[in-house]
Amino acid sequence: MPFVDLFSSDDYASIFYRTSSPYGNVSGFDADKPTILILHPMFLDTAWLDCQFGDPRLYMHYNLIAFDMRSVGGSTCRPSGRHDSWVDAADIALCHQKLHLPPCHVFALEGLAVFCALRFALLFPEMCLSLALCNVPAPTEPKWTGSSITEFMHAWCYAEDLERLEHAATESIRFFFGPNLDVDLKDELVAHLQKTRPPVKRPWTAETISVLVNRTPLDAEAYAEITQPVLILHGERSELCARKYSETLAAQLTNAKDGAVIYTVRGAGAFLSIIPGSASIVNQTLTKFLSRVPRSRSDIVPPETSILDRMTQALDRQAKLIGKKNPSTSLDPLSSLSFSCVSKQIADAQSDMIAEYTVDRLNAFNPLGPDGRPLRKMSLNRDDHWFEISKGGISVADTTKFLPNESSNTKKELEKTTRAGDAPQQLIKPSSLTSAAMEKYIIKGPMAKVIREPSLGPPGMGRMLT
Repeated sequence: MPFVDLFSSDDYASIFYRTSSPYGNVSGFDADKPTILILHPMFLDTAWLDCQFGDPRLYMHYNLIAFDMRSVGGSTCRPSGRHDSWVDAADIALCHQKLHLPPCHVFALEGLAVFCALRFALLFPEMCLSLALCNVPAPTEPKWTGSSITEFMHAWCYAEDLERLEHAATESIRFFFGPNLDVDLKDELVAHLQKTRPPVKRPWTAETISVLVNRTPLDAEAYAEITQPVLILHGERSELCARKYSETLAAQLTNAKDGAVIYTVRGAGAFLSIIPGSASIVNQTLTKFLSRVPRSRSDIVPPETSILDRMTQALDRQAKLIGKKNPSTSLDPLSSLSFSCVSKQIADAQSDMIAEYTVDRLNAFNPLGPDGRPLRKMSLNRDDHWFEISKGGISVADTTKFLPNESSNTKKELEKTTRAGDAPQQLIKPSSLTSAAMEKYIIKGPMAKVIREPSLGPPGMGRMLT
């Protein structure tokens, strides 16, 4: 598996990447094709980019490469409370230089990928040919969404059994995707999270959520420094990423070449890239957008400037853009954490939360079986409970699951009382009986007469009783 190791005096990360070349490495790139750098969707990883890597409109005309963020997927890192989107952009830049990649078209798929792409284009403009951003979120996390995401994270990380884990997954998927998500896709999402983000890895889950919840916006002067062509793709039915955020960002990108273009994907919601229908429309729009950009080559050559000097220049540029107090001379340019803009108060809070989630994590619930696979599909074995939630979020108690079925019980009783080979007797309706017929079943006269009646028993029974 291809990795890029990033190590420094205060940080370590191993970044996993995926390419469209025949052998999964950068040396297999076609020099005549431009290169697209894909940033995976929020909370997922490069394993969910099959709709892009499997689209002939992309892999036949472009070299594709994608990196896992340091705290998700196949990447590993030392958990840190200083992690933010600036650190993610520095990770991409270091990987770009270590792999000798050519300038790339950056394709960011929602959430954290959008913030990383904007910062990457700011600090390393020569590495970024264009920007394509999907579902631009709010500059800062709204309080109601931030508290909901934090609750889902805590419920998932501290689930004590499979039922609680699946319940947390169901609520979080409904929150991000809506109530009408395909059942098979929901099963795949939950199974993937169980394999890559089980409760035993909760420190890295907490780190990823902290990057999203505690994000800070860029200044208008910083947005004005972006000069690359920009395409903004917006899902029409996305509730968390309203169109107004895309329009605001497009207005702030005043110096983008030919102006930022907004394209609305009709009928699409959140996570455009993993739903085949909307992903196909997004890929088609991206290829049309890139066809208007000057074509570039993908020669794999070492960079002219050393990595140390280029990262030092990026630190100085960042200090000028956002007014960062720490000069580059006091920071390690080869450490991605040197680019962090998290305040000391937030960094301490995030570090404390990561330390709290680290406690006793090795004894956390494991949703995987001995073979490393989920124990079951979430859609299976879930109809045996009497309490359900309807599509509208209303609580529904289905009594047919625990009360006996009257018709089936009657049939079972008839089968028990009927001997083998005999037909069940027909029940006589009271309304169909006449008074004469009813008298046949009524015994009249004194008890002595009844006892002596020979027809009421075997011969001699009356004398025995008297």
